[in-house]
Amino acid sequence: MNEEKKQMTFKVASFRKIPNPYLNEEGGEKDSCMYIAVCDVLDLPSDIPMKTNPREQKLTTNVAKKIKESLLNPQEYNFYLLNRGLLLSAKEVTYNNYSNEITIVFDDFDVHGDVDGGHTYKTILEQRSFLNPKEQFVKIEILTGIENIFQSLAAARNTSTQVEDKSIAELENRFDIIKNAIERETFSPRVYFKENDSGDIDVTDILSILNMFNIDRYNNMDIFPTISYSGKKKCIEAYIKAHKEYGDSKENPYVKMKPIMVDIFKLYDAIEMNMSTFYKQKNASGRYGAVKGTIMPKNNHFLYSKFYHNSLEVGSPTGFLYPILGSFRALVKENEKGEYCWITDPFQVLKSIGGELVETTVERSRTLGNNPQSVGKDNGNWKTLYMTVLLNSLEYQK
Repeated sequence: MNEEKKQMTFKVASFRKIPNPYLNEEGGEKDSCMYIAVCDVLDLPSDIPMKTNPREQKLTTNVAKKIKESLLNPQEYNFYLLNRGLLLSAKEVTYNNYSNEITIVFDDFDVHGDVDGGHTYKTILEQRSFLNPKEQFVKIEILTGIENIFQSLAAARNTSTQVEDKSIAELENRFDIIKNAIERETFSPRVYFKENDSGDIDVTDILSILNMFNIDRYNNMDIFPTISYSGKKKCIEAYIKAHKEYGDSKENPYVKMKPIMVDIFKLYDAIEMNMSTFYKQKNASGRYGAVKGTIMPKNNHFLYSKFYHNSLEVGSPTGFLYPILGSFRALVKENEKGEYCWITDPFQVLKSIGGELVETTVERSRTLGNNPQSVGKDNGNWKTLYMTVLLNSLEYQK
């Protein structure tokens, strides 16, 4: 027996064999075969061979930080969809229908083990103690019979992805509008504008948030900026399109927005920090941390607000935060200078009706199956919250 041979058995939530479509002359399958499994991250073995992975797993990179952020947000229930998962090379794979377990045999550590997904694997091992059973799952692709093409496989699966739109936009100096607006804010050094930059705030998130306040694009109640939650790539495209058309001129809605940009980020944090307090205003005996989708700090894993890094009592899903923040577009108008401004203090309005906004959002989530994702995409919820803020502001517009 090969001294390096290793066998591991573990439970999976689902399993499927993908037969090799190429048949040999005798009508049987060639040796190579593909298997797909979905596994609870808590059941994933901690000793998968890693010699086969060509990348060093640095958990301080932006890629690793994004994986961690996605993993520790179980309210989204989509880690196994958003993440590419693990690619393993193995000698053989068997599945037990009765116990729902797979057994993987690694026979030669030079060609058998983790080929791709090393950052995902290491992040799961480091962070899964913060999760409960059935909160997050990971996809595992296992290939057998690929020993003769291992080098080509490793090279092909580990090529860099194409340059993202935001990286190109950064090279073209299109983000100066935002950089200038936030340069004095404490979170400014933490914003990254292209792939592989340092930082923990993606400019994509900033553009998604600013999109909610683009009254040139959303100037009434005919359409709501739900793409800020469900289509962030479109928010990047919208920003780049505006800059290509108007540059840094006063016709660019993001230039018009500069006077209120910092307020928008402060408002985001104010909402995030006070969600639990607002909830209790309408539910005196209730506990916001018990609402489906929220996250409680545990095991010394503390939670902080997105921009100003203030301590959070409870973490909230963006499916709650985005529609509430977006409702404050009702307080924005364009003044005689062609700049966006507030018709009244948004923080005072938040203090006045924050409880109502949170109650509406949580109740809507419950009617949609306790699914924060559905709330973030629900046009009706965005409209209800917007109208709530608008009605509250009417007295200031007389």
